[in-house]
Amino acid sequence: MDTADQLISDIRDLAHPLAGPADLDPVVRAARPRRFVALGEASHGTHEFYAWRAELTRRIIEDGRPTWIGVEGDWPDCWRIDRWVRGLTDRGADARTVLQGFERWPTWMWANTDVADFLDWLHELNLTRPEAQRVGFYGLDVYSLWDSLDRVMRWLADNQPDALPAALQAWQCFAPFDEDPHRYAWSTSMVPQSCESDVVELLTEVRHRFLADGDDAFDAMQNAEVAVQAERYYRAMVRTDRGSWNIRDIHMADTAERLRRHFGTDSRGIIWEHNTHVGDARATTMADAGMVNIGQLLRERHGEEAVMLVGFASHRGSVIAGSQWGQAEERMPVRPARPGSHEDLLHRALGEPSVIPLIGREHRPWPAHRAGHRAIGVVYDPAREAGNYVPTVMGARYDALLWFEQAEALTPLHHEAQPEEPEFETEPSGF
Repeated sequence: MDTADQLISDIRDLAHPLAGPADLDPVVRAARPRRFVALGEASHGTHEFYAWRAELTRRIIEDGRPTWIGVEGDWPDCWRIDRWVRGLTDRGADARTVLQGFERWPTWMWANTDVADFLDWLHELNLTRPEAQRVGFYGLDVYSLWDSLDRVMRWLADNQPDALPAALQAWQCFAPFDEDPHRYAWSTSMVPQSCESDVVELLTEVRHRFLADGDDAFDAMQNAEVAVQAERYYRAMVRTDRGSWNIRDIHMADTAERLRRHFGTDSRGIIWEHNTHVGDARATTMADAGMVNIGQLLRERHGEEAVMLVGFASHRGSVIAGSQWGQAEERMPVRPARPGSHEDLLHRALGEPSVIPLIGREHRPWPAHRAGHRAIGVVYDPAREAGNYVPTVMGARYDALLWFEQAEALTPLHHEAQPEEPEFETEPSGF
């Protein structure tokens, strides 16, 4: 038996068919004692990844009562979703209406039918529960510089008007750049002058006055944190992908920590992000480049027994993505996985959707095997597949994997309006 045959045989021993929600039971049981359960996706535009992630989230919520869901989205946009999903605003609206508020490219990441269906379900569930037991929906990301500054100014005007000068000073520093973070970033690369001290002073002011425990005060504090880290992110982005990537993922991990403290240290959270953020970076070549991610950081901070990392993968199908940054969405083919990759081995071994538990099995042949693992971002070129594979040791990267032989494009709720300046995203090398 050659090496490939050994790996294929091992995969067959590890995998269980995934035909319905009950087949998720091994993952649901493993998630029960975990403080953080991070669920990935191998692309930002695939129905099966989104739909089964939502189904797994439903099962975990029904089984163990998590308190919050944190996603790879902007804090202000997701805050509006949270207020609705917990029954605090827009009581007559449905998820499709509320998701129209997602305007930053790529809108299909969250404004799609799979997310809408899940949020409608969560909204209805929350209305049957006391307010303190409802599950929230929050954005962990760092991109909302101007929206977050605006939210801080509004909160200070209503609650701490004597602190407005610090907010106005920060706003005026950014004003010449006309809400274009890339223009700001490039200007700091040419002239050694930035708005860093202004946003740090603003955060200091908000922290100093952060005496209330309510949601609005927490929202203001988080928006101030976003403003500081977004300013750092954009300055770093024009210098190094590694630096900006790490700023972003550390911010997302820190936001998850703040959510945990806000809801109580016994609270439990579910995280929705791309595999490249969820799967432990130390099990990939990202670590060789000095890059970290939220999955790694949560394990380091809380221990592996407190964190569950679940990856997703497929062999072929289709995906929603853009051909370039900021371009309108397209339905694109996803070619059969390249030979020798993890996806190729899974295809040869299984041929049907499967769930593969990996806890305690890290040293078996396939979980310990290093091979390419496909990662498709919001920009995709099917003709250049080689750059979409991240060398990975699956058993060290994830606690479980959901596998789909064929996975098809999700359905956006509306067509993408092309922005004047797209929001660039840092990515691991080779992705």
